Amino acid sequence: MKAVYSEAHQSHDPQFFLVRGVVKKTTEQPERATRLLAGLKSGGGHRILHAEAFGDGPRARVHSPEYLDFLARCWDEWQALPDAGSEMIANVHPVRQPYGAYPTGIVGKLGWHSADTSCPIGAGTYAASCAAADVAATAAELLLDGADSAYALCRPPGHHAYRDMAGGFCYLNNSAIAAAHLRLKHERVAILDVDVHHGNGTQGIFYERPDVLTVSIHADPTRYYPYFWGYAHERGAGNGLGANLNLPLPLGTGDDDYMTALVAASRTIKAFAPGALVVALGLDASETDPLAGMKITTPGFRRIGTAIAKLGLPTVLVQEGGYLSDILGANLAAVLAGFEVAR
Repeated sequence: MKAVYSEAHQSHDPQFFLVRGVVKKTTEQPERATRLLAGLKSGGGHRILHAEAFGDGPRARVHSPEYLDFLARCWDEWQALPDAGSEMIANVHPVRQPYGAYPTGIVGKLGWHSADTSCPIGAGTYAASCAAADVAATAAELLLDGADSAYALCRPPGHHAYRDMAGGFCYLNNSAIAAAHLRLKHERVAILDVDVHHGNGTQGIFYERPDVLTVSIHADPTRYYPYFWGYAHERGAGNGLGANLNLPLPLGTGDDDYMTALVAASRTIKAFAPGALVVALGLDASETDPLAGMKITTPGFRRIGTAIAKLGLPTVLVQEGGYLSDILGANLAAVLAGFEVAR
């Protein structure tokens, strides 16, 4: 399997993470990508490619012009403020109503485009986010060129980013960008999100579209991020009604119950009959992940990879979550090994 990677992720080094009122160092650290890359190399047989520079095209298929302009300009505008902090963190989040106006000042824009406080913006965040989007688009392009599968080592992750909002460590929605790129060839594309968190941004982007199926297996949002989205009754709207499936699972779910949910997800994907599949590959369902949502073992991740491969679809695996633990790289290697053996 070909894999795509960019060292540009290192320019994004966020510090702020608010947990139950306590400020901590974020778990979304550059070392994540270092460990994932080591796991990728340990598996052997993967040709690692550099990302192509696609420019705004793939990003503009998914995100609004106002949001992309904000991301490109925000750091310079923030630096022009008196007493500006070392990271951009919103202190106001609007309740969007039919009335009101898009803000003109950078503080207002930051609040408008931030779903929460877990997406601080630093000097290198925009460059890293664009590089991650290019990684995803490059992997999708490999499929358009005839590859059976590809892996995109994206950092920062993307599945919590909406069309015009950052959130949950995510700025540009890499999985959605890969899916939209695949739509250049395929009439229908499916996204299977196996991150421990619901892919709320991805769901929001495609919620009213019938051409992209979004399926998410995740920890029950009743007591877990993102809290407000990810419930089973969310099925899509308008022309997209029925093209969204959420499979929330109890906190602490292990391998066997997870695989049962994956069978249900696979059944829905097969019925949709997509031309290609994007896997939002979170590894944070691991039993050793610091965010402690589920208890998937390393052999369990191999089973997940095998089940995905048996769908028999051209597949882009886009890296989402998965935080610092001693077995992060091993879990990635397990997924890819399970996938490749079943192919």
